[in-house]
Amino acid sequence: YVNGIRKRYVNPLSFFGVSLTLTGLSLFIIQKFYTQYFDYSKIFDSEFYNNPVTQQMLQESNSWVFEYNSLIYAFMIPFMAIISVIVFFNKHYNFTEHIILYLYSMSAMMIFSTVIGQIVLIAIPEKYISYSFIFYLILFIYHGYLLKRIFKLNGVQLLLKTLFFLAVFVALYLMLSILMGILLVLTGAIDLSPQ
Repeated sequence: YVNGIRKRYVNPLSFFGVSLTLTGLSLFIIQKFYTQYFDYSKIFDSEFYNNPVTQQMLQESNSWVFEYNSLIYAFMIPFMAIISVIVFFNKHYNFTEHIILYLYSMSAMMIFSTVIGQIVLIAIPEKYISYSFIFYLILFIYHGYLLKRIFKLNGVQLLLKTLFFLAVFVALYLMLSILMGILLVLTGAIDLSPQ
């Protein structure tokens, strides 16, 4: 698609729309039938996860992620493309082409994740959170493979680009987290006054 051959490929926005629809349907099913399997204290045996405050925070976080999942995915595409442009600054692909790359790759992985996730929920629902963590590893490996092929990297280049990608990702993530925290305090969503 990026090389100009459009006839053989599904429109990237349509593909992304299909993946968002399937993900939304999956989240609806999870919220209706499987929320009891999202208890982190059963997965992680530590005081942190067994703490009632942490449980409430994780519950609210899950609710927020379920509610705004489509927006989160839509935001992740340009976020990953920006990082990719920074990391692969010496390659000939522009920002729009990086967005196309992530529209296809993230959409394919969301569809794959949704289908496998529903199978996991039907067969062994208590393992769904573990599956989610494994899926993120698969997503990381898949994108490494994809970027290796597209940018024709050798093993050492891939390792260096991966480390650079992670460094830029962490830096941008921290900046966005701090900005979000400030916005939440300024809007009153988080109250820092002592109780």
